[in-house]
Amino acid sequence: MATQTNVSPSVQQSKLSIVPISAPQAITQLELTILLALRGRLSQLQAQVDTAEQSIKARLATGASLEPGDHRAELKENFRRNVSWKDVVVRLADRLKMDGETYCAKVLSSTKPTRTVSLSIE
Repeated sequence: MATQTNVSPSVQQSKLSIVPISAPQAITQLELTILLALRGRLSQLQAQVDTAEQSIKARLATGASLEPGDHRAELKENFRRNVSWKDVVVRLADRLKMDGETYCAKVLSSTKPTRTVSLSIE
C-alpha cells in the first residue's frame, strides 16, 4: 500500500531557490596589460581629436570657407550662468530673519553624497 506525503508549497519553493554561487572569474595580467594599452591609445587618439577640433574651430573663427559636401561645420556659442547658491540662500535667509550660515550648513549636512567607483591600475 502506497503512502502519500504532503509537502507544503513553502518547503517546495525553498528547495527551488537554492542556487550555487560561483566564484568570480580571476582577472589576468593580460587583461590589465590590454586595458593599460587601450588607455594609452585612447589618450593618443584624444590628443589627435583635440588638435583637429582646435584647428577647425580656429579656421572657422577666422572666416574659412567650407567645402561643399555631406558634412557641415559651424561654431555655436552658448552662455551659461552659474549662481553661487550658498550666497543666494544666505541673503534670502537673512531677509526672512533666519541665520543663513546655519541653514546652509544644515542643508549640506543633510545632503547625501553621490558614490562613484573608478578603477585604478598601476
